[in-house]
Amino acid sequence: MAVNEDYNSLVRGICSIDFSLGCIPCKLLLTGDEAFPVLASPGKHVLIAASKYGKGRIVVLSHEGYLTVPHFMDFFKNAVSWLKRSPEVVIGINGNLGHLEHTLSASGHKVEKISGLKKDLGVLCMNGYSDSQAQEIVSFVKEGGGLLIGAQAWYWAQCHRQDNVLCNFPGNKITSVAGIYFTGHCGEKGNFKVTEKMPWCPIYKELNFSADLKHLMQNVSNLDISGPSVLSELLLHGPLTFPIGLTNSNQCFFGAAYYGRGCVVVGTHEANICKPQLKTFMLNAISWLDMGRKGKIGVVKQLAGFANTLQTEGFQSVVSNLVPELSVYCCTSYSDAEAEKIQQFVAEGGGLLIAGHAWYWSYSHPNVLSQYPGNKVLNKLGISILERTVTNGICQVLDPQAEATTYHFPRAVCQLLSDLRTGAELKPPLSNWLSKLRQDVSTCMRLPASPLISSLQEELVELVHCCSIPNVSKQCPAKSCSKEAFMMCLAQDVSCLDKLQDLDCDDGSCKPPVTVEIDATNPGADAWRSTGLYLPPRKTATLVFPASAVGKGLQVQVGCHSDNLSNANEFCRAPVVVRRKGVDDEMVSISCVWGGLLYVIVTAKSQLGNIQISVHGAELAPMFIKGKTNNSSWVQEIRNYPSPWAELITENIILTVPSDVIRSLEDPDGLMSQWDKMMEAIADLASIPKKFPRPERFVTDVQISAGWMHAGYPIMCHLPSAADLVSLEKIRKGLWGPIHELGHNQQRGVWEFPSHTTEATCNVWSVYVHETVLGISRDKAHPNLTRESRDCRVKSYITNGAKLAQWSVWTALETYLQLQEGFGWDSFKQVYSEYQKMTNVSNNNNVKMNLWAETFSNAVNKNLVPFFKNWGWPIDDATSNKLSTLPLWDKNPMIAYVNSK
Repeated sequence: MAVNEDYNSLVRGICSIDFSLGCIPCKLLLTGDEAFPVLASPGKHVLIAASKYGKGRIVVLSHEGYLTVPHFMDFFKNAVSWLKRSPEVVIGINGNLGHLEHTLSASGHKVEKISGLKKDLGVLCMNGYSDSQAQEIVSFVKEGGGLLIGAQAWYWAQCHRQDNVLCNFPGNKITSVAGIYFTGHCGEKGNFKVTEKMPWCPIYKELNFSADLKHLMQNVSNLDISGPSVLSELLLHGPLTFPIGLTNSNQCFFGAAYYGRGCVVVGTHEANICKPQLKTFMLNAISWLDMGRKGKIGVVKQLAGFANTLQTEGFQSVVSNLVPELSVYCCTSYSDAEAEKIQQFVAEGGGLLIAGHAWYWSYSHPNVLSQYPGNKVLNKLGISILERTVTNGICQVLDPQAEATTYHFPRAVCQLLSDLRTGAELKPPLSNWLSKLRQDVSTCMRLPASPLISSLQEELVELVHCCSIPNVSKQCPAKSCSKEAFMMCLAQDVSCLDKLQDLDCDDGSCKPPVTVEIDATNPGADAWRSTGLYLPPRKTATLVFPASAVGKGLQVQVGCHSDNLSNANEFCRAPVVVRRKGVDDEMVSISCVWGGLLYVIVTAKSQLGNIQISVHGAELAPMFIKGKTNNSSWVQEIRNYPSPWAELITENIILTVPSDVIRSLEDPDGLMSQWDKMMEAIADLASIPKKFPRPERFVTDVQISAGWMHAGYPIMCHLPSAADLVSLEKIRKGLWGPIHELGHNQQRGVWEFPSHTTEATCNVWSVYVHETVLGISRDKAHPNLTRESRDCRVKSYITNGAKLAQWSVWTALETYLQLQEGFGWDSFKQVYSEYQKMTNVSNNNNVKMNLWAETFSNAVNKNLVPFFKNWGWPIDDATSNKLSTLPLWDKNPMIAYVNSK
């Protein structure tokens, strides 16, 4: 960041600065994305800070007495040089600062002793006890002037106990626009070393917003966010932010902040601004933002109804864009056209009411935190609108007296960091917030860089490096609300920042690179291409791509266990263990705290052909590719590679299993030939080409996000299933579960009737593969398919009135089995072939069920309307009329059941 260069300019040649003399400094508070600490004490008290504002610059000292102390003069010479926009400008010395005046003059600066701000100055040196020219000085800095100012506010705070120091202390009416505040708390004294790197910027925690909450919640009994509007969640990351509306799970949907001399209220859906149930709260918000000025309220035309409400309630309101004479500006978060203008408006005293959600925007834009228009306005103010949604309902009003124990991310994460470093026991309410903190820290690690945010991120990185990462397992899981869970998630976030300590080559030697070739042509959806390499934990791999592959959507991925377990109650592994990085340069370096198999993700419709990649830092993993790897090499060498994970690959399926289960595998070719037959059968029944657009994948994991197995890419299953997947003997005895999941991946919305058939039609593939490939009849393939079980289900269904609400899973499957037994497998292949060509099919279940009845009837040349009506399907008159010319199915198996009833 350029701020590091600014810091170096200010401390060049300075080894230490002595704050141990008579002056008692105050702590400085920093906000925004421009302010940075120049000197911080060991107790993390900022005593000197600097910032930019507009075209100008500012340096702030925590006591005006230091402006006259001789041993500070070397620093002041640096400071004035940094503050000057050109060498010949005049330095104005305001007040009795004779030693500073003499030092600067002797250093070759043009110096003039003045009383107050005057024209043609380049830099103004002053104390912060008068605000008589505050606006003029702010304008001076904004237009390119430099300001050196010193003050302390702790004595003022003692004399003005009812006043808000941040808003009302004179110096803050000047410096706060640049994100630096004098506070009412005394700072640490001592002779402090100037660090080589810019010191971390601590989050100031000694704040209380109870008076603000009391104003905002006057006569408000609850915050009603029920109804159809879907709200986004807020992350409050600035020290001068505070929550106004929280759900029971501590999701923030209304937040507020002080920024500069002004303030902001943020909502996460614009509809709530005009919601009748929130009227009192919104009027309170306008009153708080107006700060007693009784000024004009500007409202953008999208919220014109709110302008009418304000007028009715006696406020001066006008439908307007942002103009200078406004006291409060009300707008949505869907445009950043006025971002800088809005930030300046608030910094110099304006009030901002802004609302809008980001979840819908996130569907088509990947980076909400930095690119969402509202966040380009709000990030600088310490608030970000997230893609996460909020649970609707009626929420309790926050108690102003309990403000200190209300969830607030900056305060909570600072306390957590302290407790984790010291090993202190986490106590309520902090211990109750760990799940929420885990989520918010992960978001914070992705916030755009600023001195404040970067400091917190660096503290979190250091925590990972100095603390051990928990070793959880099936036998020793971690609760989701535990320190262990927090540290695992933090380790993953740090890994994604590329700030892991790399232990590669610690023996003084590096292994030569490995060259791999991947198929970067992909007719299907995004596909993982295996490299056959494994990256150990905490190590870094560097992949060198050809120039032709850069910027074409390729990604490098470490790890295959892609299920996100964040919503689980306990973890047998970290919730996220996969790392991805785009191929935006020819050389891509990637690490992951957990390690994992190395992949290249080829985006859908890619046409790059085969490309060669040179990989440094990874090691060979057991990988068998049918048709390329011979059994002899496998048995003698490849299966013994030390990687903990192995892959078995054939044209349409890839199995990722622990290496332990393949160490004794003697005939991978025979095994994968069996898988070839099963995959060919799956394609055959679905009436799709024999070669899948991308191979299906099975990945075994110690913990998955749902069920014993679940479909998707990849299909996820638990570790005990690994032995079944790679055992030819076990496969030949039946493999219902894995084929069931592969069947799920063949389901298509046009012939599915959720939720009735979700767990039914996938089993059509299970029956087909067992009967046609494995030679196992349906009554032997699964205990629910014995003749007795099937008859019992149908009789029960008919007896209960053939209600479609009860037509699901095995009962629904029976409908399809009866059709197959009546007309054979070729009828299904013909029907699925017809469906593969269909477009623009309604998503309404009734419409789709009529279409299936019509399509199947035509395929078998029988009128199946009575059959489907027996099953309770909603067959309409139009379908009945269309099929009336076809002969009836005289072997309809449902007739016997209906007559029996």
